[in-house]
Amino acid sequence: MKALIFEKFGGPEVLQYRDIPNPVIKENEILVRMRTIGLNYADIYRRKGNYHLVGTPPYILGYEGAGIVEEVGNSITDIKVGDRIAFADVPLANAELVAVPFEKAIPLPDNISFDTAATVLLQGLTAHYLTKDSYKIKPGDSVLIHAAAGGVGQILIQIAKLVGAQVIGLTSSFEKTKAAYSAGADQVFLYKDDWVEEVKKETNGVDVVYESVGSTLEESFEVTKVGGTVVFYGMAGGDPAPVDPRMLMDTSKTLTGGDLWNVLTTLEERKSRSKQLFDWIGEGKINVQEPAVFSLNDGYKAHTLLESRKSTGKILLRP
Repeated sequence: MKALIFEKFGGPEVLQYRDIPNPVIKENEILVRMRTIGLNYADIYRRKGNYHLVGTPPYILGYEGAGIVEEVGNSITDIKVGDRIAFADVPLANAELVAVPFEKAIPLPDNISFDTAATVLLQGLTAHYLTKDSYKIKPGDSVLIHAAAGGVGQILIQIAKLVGAQVIGLTSSFEKTKAAYSAGADQVFLYKDDWVEEVKKETNGVDVVYESVGSTLEESFEVTKVGGTVVFYGMAGGDPAPVDPRMLMDTSKTLTGGDLWNVLTTLEERKSRSKQLFDWIGEGKINVQEPAVFSLNDGYKAHTLLESRKSTGKILLRP
């Protein structure tokens, strides 16, 4: 099969498209022929060597995608050849064929396309737990969302508005503000401006900040009201500064972390959370922006676009 691989850490130029052996499935696994693969910032971190990778080169990136079942392991009875499935946390996805453990295979409803699943699943499930588990948004809450034009950001906006919150977004360019407003943000400010003062003028401090940039963590606390919460779930802009626990004590503010893999611990969790996400999409309550699609062979171009921070919404790879 063909796969997008790399043998050393570095920039997009280290990626290669070449033949490697087909995966051999175990009795509790499913062989999936990929139709669409989701590209995420975690892939950038792994390619650069910021995240630990198990094994030896060649490495294969990718953890998210959707496709058609081509073969099932001997112990599996609930899934058959020809079924449509998706997954959010299976490694080695940047390939034509992927071995998917049964407990991570999410059945796709007929009204959810492969592209929609690969566009929304990882980012949508992330937004789901951030708004339901890390900090449960309530009607009337004021919410500040970093990287509001990104895939997670746009879904966070829509879920927050569904609940009845007031939403402020932050983006890196005027062009990206359009995507955040289109998702339903009430106001959008630019990082290059004095967004801290802008947020303070509009609120008495926000109830919650969804912080995915990292280097802006101090400013996020500055715009959070007494007793408010900062949810830290990414560092696309660099490592955060250390947090003084005395500040947390003096202001009664909360810093909480978020990681999807601490939530998606069972097949039942995957199915129930995905069902709510798919239902929202089917009912038109969450709209998914048209993704940018690249051939898997052009994976380096997709990585270059994502790393440039000029993209809005999702980037997909198609074998």
